[in-house]
Amino acid sequence: MIIGVPKEIKDHEYRVGLVTSSVRELVSLGHQVLIETQAGAGIGLSDADYQSAGATILSTASEVFTRSELIIKVKEPQTVERAMLREGQILFTYLHLAPDFEQTKELIQSKSICIAYETVKDHKGRLPLLAPMSEVAGRMSVQAAAQTLENTRGGRGLLLSGVPGVEPAKVLILGGGVVGSNAARLAVGMRADVTVLDRNLDTLRALDCEFQGKVKLLYSTDDLIDRLVPDTDVIIGAVLIPGAAAPKLITAGHVKAMKHGSCLVDVAIDQGGCFETSHPTTHTNPTYIVDNVVHYCVANMPGAVARTSAFALNNATLPYIISLAGKGYKQALRDDPGFLAGLNVIHGKVTYREVAEAFNLHYTDPTVALSMH
Repeated sequence: MIIGVPKEIKDHEYRVGLVTSSVRELVSLGHQVLIETQAGAGIGLSDADYQSAGATILSTASEVFTRSELIIKVKEPQTVERAMLREGQILFTYLHLAPDFEQTKELIQSKSICIAYETVKDHKGRLPLLAPMSEVAGRMSVQAAAQTLENTRGGRGLLLSGVPGVEPAKVLILGGGVVGSNAARLAVGMRADVTVLDRNLDTLRALDCEFQGKVKLLYSTDDLIDRLVPDTDVIIGAVLIPGAAAPKLITAGHVKAMKHGSCLVDVAIDQGGCFETSHPTTHTNPTYIVDNVVHYCVANMPGAVARTSAFALNNATLPYIISLAGKGYKQALRDDPGFLAGLNVIHGKVTYREVAEAFNLHYTDPTVALSMH
C-alpha cells in the first residue's frame, strides 16, 4: 500500500504521523511510504533520516495526498487538507468530530474512509490510541497550571507546591481516568493539595491503592462541585465520553464564584470542553480570562512536547497501521471489532453513533457500511 504522511499544519503542532522506525518497519513489509519534506523536523528527524529508513520525500502536501492510498496524520485534517481528500482514500488520525460540524460535513462530502484514533478500542474496551496522548496531556496540564498561577500569566501568584510555612495550591481534578490519574501523579509530586472527583467507584478504589492517602478521592456530584469550586486554585478538566461531546461540569456561575487569578485547564477541549466558559486556544495564545479566572484550553497540548508524544503515539498506532496496510481497511476492521469502533465516516455515511447524534445526522452501523462498498 502507498502510505502518505503530510507535515502537520495546526498551530505549533510539531508531531508527525510516522517516525523513522515505523517507516522502516512498513517498508520492510513491502509498503511504500511518502513523507512531506520537513514533516519530522519538529522532533529532530530530517528528510535524510526518513530516506535512510526507506521513505520517499515529496515537496508538497498536495503530492502526498494525491499519490497516497492511506494518509497517516496526528491532528484532525485542517480545511485545506480536507479539500485534498478523495473518495475511497483512507485517513487515520485524531478526528474529535463531535464538537466540529464543519469537519464532519466536509469528511462526509469527501467520501473518504475516516478512522479516528480516539475511538479505537482494545479487547478490554479501553482506548489504546488515546491513552498515550492522555498520559502526556494529563502531566502537561499540571505544568500548565503551575505556570498559569504565576502573576506574569494573570494568575494569583501562587507556587503550586507552596513552601515551608505557606500552604500549597488546591488542585481539583475532574475525572480519574488516564488524564486525571496522570495529572494527579504530577500534582502530588509537585506537593500540591490534590482532590480527584469521579463517579466510578472502581477507579476511586484503584487510585486509593496507588496514592495511599496523598490525594482526596471523592464521588462526584453537582452539590460537591458547588462546594469545592470557590475554595479551589486550579481545576483540571479530565472527563471523557468516548467520541461524544464532553459534559459541562463547570458552569459560568461556578467561574464567577472562583477566586480571582485561579485557573482552569480544560484537557477535554478537543471534545468541546468540560467548562461552560471554555473555547479552544493555541500554543501561540494559550490563555484568556473570564471573570478574573485564567483559562488554558490548548487543543493540542502534547504538540508542545512533540518528540515524546510522537514516539509514544507511534508505539500505539503502528500495529493498526500495519494491519490497515497489509489487509486493506475492510478486512482489518472486520477482523477487529475494537478497530471497527474507530470508523467514524465512510463513503459519506456517519458510522459513529455519538457523532451522528451530536449533529442530528443519519447513523449507519459500521458493519453495514463496510458491506455496502
